Amino acid sequence: MTFGFAPSSAASMSTSADLPAASANPLARMLEPAEWAAAGIPLLRNPREVVSGLHSRHRPKPATAIVAVLDPDERLRASASFIRRPSPADGWMFRNALLAQLRRVIPHDLRRRTPVRTAVLLYCREGDARWTEEDGAWMWGLRDACTLHGLRCGAYITLTRDGWQVLGEGRGGRRPNTDSAPEPFATSESPLPIPRTGGAASEVLRRAAAR
Repeated sequence: MTFGFAPSSAASMSTSADLPAASANPLARMLEPAEWAAAGIPLLRNPREVVSGLHSRHRPKPATAIVAVLDPDERLRASASFIRRPSPADGWMFRNALLAQLRRVIPHDLRRRTPVRTAVLLYCREGDARWTEEDGAWMWGLRDACTLHGLRCGAYITLTRDGWQVLGEGRGGRRPNTDSAPEPFATSESPLPIPRTGGAASEVLRRAAAR
């Protein structure tokens, strides 16, 4: 089991300092569904179990992002959730928010030649299950954050009132959804530290939105 740890002040400063260096066009920092599907994202063996587990642990409401790290056997090793601040969708800003949370909850794997752990992102939002530019920005941000933390980029999953959907794969289900009650934890899951919420990622989003 991997326990979370607080990022150093230098890491937090470098994350914030990265923001102004981004391209002026946020539309360049998003991925279309076809681009995502062609990127070779590893398929989840049991996506509903992953979604139900994250939904039960974090009980997300709309505008909640949950980033989770899975081991090679698809067991959950760490997860964190935070609220997306009202601001234009920008993959660079989302990347910094996700990277800040990954640094808080699990050590990086940059010394490995090949990543062995996979990060997935569950985003709870309003609207239906169809792809949006906001989804494209989250996809871009997840892929970049995984590269910088030495992880494999895994699935991007949306949770709406219609249910959940793994974008780019066409797999989904009606439950859980934004209105459903959390299901009991699966007994086969490894015990995890108490999920972290808010924290550095929310602060990154807040500062970026104020610019």
